[in-house]
Amino acid sequence: MTKAAVDDPAPGTIGASRAFARLLVITGAAGLLAAWVITLDKFKLLEDPGFTPGCSLNPVVSCGNVMKSEQASVFGFPNPMIGLVAYGMVIAIGVGLLAGARYRGWFWLGLNAGTLFGVGFCAWLTYQSLYEINALCLWCCLAWVGTIVMFWYVTSH
Repeated sequence: MTKAAVDDPAPGTIGASRAFARLLVITGAAGLLAAWVITLDKFKLLEDPGFTPGCSLNPVVSCGNVMKSEQASVFGFPNPMIGLVAYGMVIAIGVGLLAGARYRGWFWLGLNAGTLFGVGFCAWLTYQSLYEINALCLWCCLAWVGTIVMFWYVTSH
């Protein structure tokens, strides 16, 4: 291949700035970290119902109460398992962009739809935590903030 063929982007593809790519990697990593810690604590809680996660500080900031709720497994399996996959995908997209990848318009629309689902799910979980469970999980809050920031930047892109 000639240098011109490598440097010319494919028609109909859209790239992104390095700052945007870094933002995807950082917000994806924050969400992945939160999902990982919550998943490990959920497994420990399933093994030992008396287990108290390290982030359970008081009755209000109580990850254990959130993890024991019905809302913590809304699709029949622990919610953070969705995050393990979704945030990993976002990191991969960000790293691809850092390497110079360009994606078609439908790909960007799909990413935007995924982040929209994530924001909607986070909004529902926030409501459930505040008004139904009456407890907050700090790791969940980290994932929610990362998802909201990610959504707005993907939408603006």
